[in-house]
Amino acid sequence: MTIPEPRERTALAFRHVHFEDLGILGPLLRERGFRVEYVDLGTEAIDIERVDDADLMIVLGGPIGVHDADTYPLLHASKEAVAHRLRSGRPLLGVCLGAQLIAEALGAQVHATGQVEIGYAPLDLTEDGLDSPLRALDGMPVLHWHGDAFTIPAGSRRLASTPGFPNQAFSTGTVLALQFHLEADHRAIGSWLIGHAHELHHNGIDPRIIREDARAYGPELERAARSAIATWLDSVELPAPTA
Repeated sequence: MTIPEPRERTALAFRHVHFEDLGILGPLLRERGFRVEYVDLGTEAIDIERVDDADLMIVLGGPIGVHDADTYPLLHASKEAVAHRLRSGRPLLGVCLGAQLIAEALGAQVHATGQVEIGYAPLDLTEDGLDSPLRALDGMPVLHWHGDAFTIPAGSRRLASTPGFPNQAFSTGTVLALQFHLEADHRAIGSWLIGHAHELHHNGIDPRIIREDARAYGPELERAARSAIATWLDSVELPAPTA
């Protein structure tokens, strides 16, 4: 009897700007047997069948906000796809803008704060956070790049905070939403600094500090981030293939 080959799993990532990609998560997902596919929003239409078929869907960050859909119509399709995925109950990871889109779809409020949190700063995990896949990140400096904030959706677990942004992460079922950039590759931080040069200048932020912090914190953060996401994938029944 011929034993069929196991089906290759797919991780579908929505990307808003090219340099804000899966970063360190791309290699991790490939190591765990995923075929990684991107949808480059703004230039590529969303195929809802791909949303249905993906074993894992990831919505990445970007410099626009959830309330900018009239100016950036691509957000209408993104919101519909996120809502569709949530109804399916299948694994969904949101980062920064992606987390905000998930929060809004779950009925939470997303709002401008009038401030920005940009650069590396430690996370404080809640009691639920310490009992979650994010526990390896407690007190660790991670990359922040946001000015909007969300409330925690009803029925979700608040996992992490910083002094200026008390809601940094939440989970519910097979959904994990992160305001901060767990995925950012410290080796590619130069692309972020160039791509967001105007925002950094406007807010009086010295890119050299971020570059130095990426060099200082990046390697340890990468190890912790890979551990956190691997643990989360296991928890939503997307384990690594066995030898």
